[in-house]
Amino acid sequence: MALKILQSGMNPLGQFDCLDTDLTNFKGGEVCTLTSVAWRQPGFGSGAGFDTNVADVEDGYSTSGGKTRPAVTLQLVSGHRPLFLADDGTTGYGTLFGQVIGATGGQTTSGTNLGPHTAAASGKMTLWDKEGLYAVTLDAVDTTVATGLVPTNTTITCGDPLFATTVGLLTPNTGNRFENVTVARFVEFSTDGSLVTTGKGSIGTGVIAAPGGFSAFTRAVFHYQVGV
Repeated sequence: MALKILQSGMNPLGQFDCLDTDLTNFKGGEVCTLTSVAWRQPGFGSGAGFDTNVADVEDGYSTSGGKTRPAVTLQLVSGHRPLFLADDGTTGYGTLFGQVIGATGGQTTSGTNLGPHTAAASGKMTLWDKEGLYAVTLDAVDTTVATGLVPTNTTITCGDPLFATTVGLLTPNTGNRFENVTVARFVEFSTDGSLVTTGKGSIGTGVIAAPGGFSAFTRAVFHYQVGV
């Protein structure tokens, strides 16, 4: 659902267009990189086969020989650099107006998104590349029960290396990584930080609860630093 900025390096990057095929797949917190796509000369080549973009991407500053331009992608292959954390998502803070909670007569506890994906208007993805402490919601990581970045994985401990899958999901599983490179170090699982919320852990079953059982873990905290 979202990347949470805890104590991170300053100044995220916000100038890179995102591939059309990946744009709506971002939840926030994925590891991503840049790839080259065919550059469309302003006023020409607006038909099929060109990745769409806003006008300032075509200003020539980010092109290579007038033939290609960089674009953000989730599709990772060995050797891809640089690696970023994606900040844009589709739910939670990733919409302009949040969510409707309650609906008719207050009958629902989850809502419908109001407003678009945060990159919908510009097609650009906000990226973090600075070393620091971040958190990611548990729906935007490798969710494999026994080996993923989830509380049900009883083998993961503080300081363990985290890798990226071929679609940018953080994982501790060495067999599910796009290459042999550490992108972060696991710190802990945490709640959303609220002291007044009665979470699912206190009223239902099948939820891994935080100590005390009052709030369920909702995110994984990690230190982002590629190659350590």
